[in-house]
Amino acid sequence: MADPRETTEKYTIKRFRSVGKEDPDYGQAREWLRAVGFGFHDEQRSDELIDKILAMYQADNRELTGVYVNDEPPLHALNPGFPVATFGTLENKLNVGYGRELPTRQITAVTVRGTHRRHGILRGMMTADLADAKDDGFAMAALTASEASIYGRFGFGVATFERSIKVDTGPKFRIRHEPVGRVEIADPRVLLELAPEVFERVHHRTPGSIVRQDAYRHQVSGAMNREGAEDKAIKCALHYGPNATIDGYVSYKFAGWDTKPYTVEVVDLVASTDEAYLELWQFLGSIDLVDQVSWADAPVEDPLAWALVDGRCVTASDYRDMLWLRVLDVPAALSARRYGADGRLVLQVHDALGFADGTWELASDGGLVTVTEVPGGNPDLSMDVTDLGSVYLGAVSPVILASAGRIREHSPGAALAAQHMFAVERPAHCLTHF
Repeated sequence: MADPRETTEKYTIKRFRSVGKEDPDYGQAREWLRAVGFGFHDEQRSDELIDKILAMYQADNRELTGVYVNDEPPLHALNPGFPVATFGTLENKLNVGYGRELPTRQITAVTVRGTHRRHGILRGMMTADLADAKDDGFAMAALTASEASIYGRFGFGVATFERSIKVDTGPKFRIRHEPVGRVEIADPRVLLELAPEVFERVHHRTPGSIVRQDAYRHQVSGAMNREGAEDKAIKCALHYGPNATIDGYVSYKFAGWDTKPYTVEVVDLVASTDEAYLELWQFLGSIDLVDQVSWADAPVEDPLAWALVDGRCVTASDYRDMLWLRVLDVPAALSARRYGADGRLVLQVHDALGFADGTWELASDGGLVTVTEVPGGNPDLSMDVTDLGSVYLGAVSPVILASAGRIREHSPGAALAAQHMFAVERPAHCLTHF
C-alpha cells in the first residue's frame, strides 16, 4: 500500500470527519472509534461513551482515516465495516519559545490490526498524511508515541520529556516561599469553563506546549472518566493571584484508604505564574490524612525540588519521552522561532522521505531571523531530520547528539553554538497528551 489516498486491490481507504447521529457517516465513525479502542486494548466502549467521544472529536475538528479490507471476511470474523487500521489528525498551535506559536499537524489514534501488519499500511498512511500536511502549509507535525521504536523512521524526533514523581508531604515538606495569593477549594465542575482559560495563559508561557483538545476539560473537571461516567472522586482547588484573578488550578483525587502511604494523585496541575505553582504545591502538602502526593505527568525541569527545604522529598521515576516533532518545511520551521543567541549556522538536513532534505544557512541577529537555502554549501552541522526535531525546542542538546554520533560537526564549536541558539526562555514541557 503505497498511498492510502488511493484504493488498492486489497484495501479501501476512507477519510471522514467525526460526526453526530444525523450524519450518514455516523456508523462509520462509531466503528472507527471501536477499532481505535481495540488497537489500544481498551474495554469495549458503550454506545453512550462513543457518542460522547465523537462529540469531543467534532469540537476538535478531527479528520479520521480508516483502512478497510475489500474481501468478504470469513465466517464469524469482524465485519468489513470495522477498519483494520486507523489514523487521526487535528490541528493546533505549538509554542516554539518566546511566546511564538507554530500551527502544527497533530497525529493520533494510529493503529494497525496485528493480522494486517507488514502490508505497508502504516507507512502508506503516515507518508501520505505528512505530504498532505506539507501541501496544506504545515511546517511541523507532532505526535506522542506509545512505542518509541516506530516513528523515528518517519522523521520524528523526541523533543520534550516528562516523568512521574512522588512527593513526601510529611513533616519534612516545607517550601521556601511566602504566599502572595490564596488557594481555595472549588466545585470541580467549574473547570469545564475555567480549565481552558487558565491553560491558555500557561500555554503562552511554556515552550513545547500544544493547545489542548476538548477532552481535557471533561476529564480534569470529573465530568467524564475513561468509561464515560462522572468521576466523583475528583476534587479541585483554585489559585487566586494578588489581584484575585484565577491563575492556576489543581485537579486531584484521593487514591483510597487501601493505598499506603495515604496518597493524593494529581490529575492536572496548571499554573500560569511561578507563585501559583508553588502555592498550589503548598496546598497539596497541607492536605490532612495524606502522606504523599503523586503526579504521573510532572516536568523534568521542576522548580519544586529546589523550592523545598529538603529536595529529597521528591522522588522521580519513569523518565520518558513525551512530544515528538517532525519538521516538514525547514525554512518555515526555523523562521518561526526566535533564538536564544545571535549567530550563524549552516545546517545540512537529511530526510529519507524527502520533505526536509537540503542545506540551509540560519542567521539570527538582534531578533531578526533569516533562513537561506545554500545548495552545495559547506555545512557547520549535518543531521537527520529526526535530530532537527529533537533540538528544535532546546530540550535536547546538540552537543550530546554530536557525542552520540547522531549529529556530525564539521566546524569546531558548531554544536555548542547550536545549543546556545536553540535555547528557549523556559524549559520545554508539553502538558498535553493526544
